[in-house]
Formats: sequence, C-alpha cells, structure tokens
Amino acid sequence: MSKKWYNLFVSIDPGAEGQRGESSGGQDAGSAAQAIADIAASIQPVDAKLAPMVAPAASLGSAPALGRAMAATMPSAAPLSFGEIYNAADITPPGHGYTILKVADMLKSPHIAALPSEVKRSSVMVALDAAGVKIEEIVQDAVRRDKALDTFERLQQKQVEDFEGIKLEENRKLQAELDRFVAEQKAKIQANTEEAEKRKEAFYAWRVQKQIEEQKIADAVSHFVTENPITTSGRSSAPAASKPGTGI
Repeated sequence: MSKKWYNLFVSIDPGAEGQRGESSGGQDAGSAAQAIADIAASIQPVDAKLAPMVAPAASLGSAPALGRAMAATMPSAAPLSFGEIYNAADITPPGHGYTILKVADMLKSPHIAALPSEVKRSSVMVALDAAGVKIEEIVQDAVRRDKALDTFERLQQKQVEDFEGIKLEENRKLQAELDRFVAEQKAKIQANTEEAEKRKEAFYAWRVQKQIEEQKIADAVSHFVTENPITTSGRSSAPAASKPGTGI
C-alpha cells in the first residue's frame, strides 16, 4: 500500500485550496493531492549514492570519508546516524531551512501539539507560506529521506547477511579443523596406552619366568645348606587395569 502521509499537509477538502495560497496554482484539491503524489513518485532512487557505503574495504582506500562510513556500518559498530545517511544521499537542507524534519518539530510544538489535526496543518501551512516555502518542497524532502533510509536499510541488511555468511563459513572450517585435531590427539592417546600396556605385559611375563628360575635355583641349593640363601619372589598378582585412554 502506498503511503498517504502527504494528506497531512494537503487536504482533499474542496475548501482547502484557499488555505494553500498561491502555491496551488489554481488546481483543485484533488489535483493538488495528485500532484504531490506525482512528486513522490518522480524522485529518483538514491541506491547509487548509498552503494559506496557498503563497498569492499579495499576499494575505499582513496576515499577516507567513505572508509569511515564503511567502518561505522560493520556489525561490530553502530550503524550510521540518520544525518550521515542523508549526507551520503546528498540530502541537504535548502536555503530557507525548512525540511520535513523541521516541519515535524513544528507539529510537535507545545503551542499547537494539543490542537486538532486540521488546526495544526493550517498553522504549519501559514508558517510555510510566510516563509515563501511551497509544500511541494517539504513533501519532496520527505520522500527523498524516506527513500534514503529504505535504501540504506536494504544495503545494510545485505551486508549483515553477507558478513554472517562469511563468519559461519569460517566457523565451519574451524570446527572441521578442531574435529581433526581432536581425532588426531585421541589416536595418539590410544597408541600411547596400547604401547604402555604391551610393555607392561612383557614385563610381567618375564617376571613369571624369573620366579620359576629362582625357585629352580632355590630348590637345588636347599639340598646343600641349612639356611637357603636364595631369595624367591612371591607370586605377584596381575597389575591393575589401566584407566581407558590414559595408561594410568
């Protein structure tokens, strides 16, 4: 649905033409409203002017101002202020100083804020007419600012999505690298455990043979001495099982 906010300033009442003074140029209210709508539709998009603000950082080396703008738009920093967006879109206040932002402040003035909408509209129209400002200029300024904000939002969203995609891909690669590292370390731990177990099994197998050998010697010596000088090892129990994956 197209925005009809310009009806806040241009009445579709047949009697509104007199309140608009010379700026109506003799049009009836319906034609005036249509003219304002035509102005809104005729304003060129500002995508081309905002596009450099999300250009790759490498392309901003010769444009310090755009470089700073780019840095400010990164997800790790606050987005650009509205003023910076308007400046990037070449939206500057006219010589008379009246913009849609100023009109918005006028409408919120405590002097008229509590008044009916039609009275507020008429009061602002009188002020604009006294300053020689046409309502068409205010509407044009409003539409340009709206398009600048919409365009920047669109570009900023794409940048955020692209940035997120890059980081997700980095995370995927890091996770794959981490998984490989963990698998390699687990394999080393398993190999160390198995090697220790083999060494321990070989030792206990030798000790069993040692006990047999000692006993054979002791038995032979016992026929010739009163007190046997040969020491024999007692039967050693099997070693306790190692903790899985530790060799301890």
